[in-house]
Amino acid sequence: MADPQSYQAQVDLPAKAGGAMLRGMRGTCPRCDEARLFRKWLKPVDTCAHCAQDWSVQQADDFPAYIGIFLVGHLLAPVVIAMIGAYGLSAWLTLATVLPVAVAMLLAMLQPTKGAVIAFLWWFGIGAFVQERRDESDIA
Repeated sequence: MADPQSYQAQVDLPAKAGGAMLRGMRGTCPRCDEARLFRKWLKPVDTCAHCAQDWSVQQADDFPAYIGIFLVGHLLAPVVIAMIGAYGLSAWLTLATVLPVAVAMLLAMLQPTKGAVIAFLWWFGIGAFVQERRDESDIA
């Protein structure tokens, strides 16, 4: 397998962690932004087709799901409070309405969240990743 450092000149590394995470959220390689990050819905490619970055070493595990649950819960909590408190809907009707919405929201945000977590791990060199940065002369 090719050493990712040998591709340094050909790859447009992100300038900041937010840029890498945005690339991951879009489902593209956080390192080069040229190839797909996922080969299946939540399964990342083993190696980037463009820059040869090894993504098989990522260990996002359950963290993207925890982030998704946290966000969905905080977004829907005011809705649940309004449905029961302001509109007087029963708890069962509220549950029947909110539960499918919560599941759909969580499923929709799982892949972008996992991509952002993988990018975060790569950017900071966590686990088996090697931390890479642009040359100071490249940053304008």
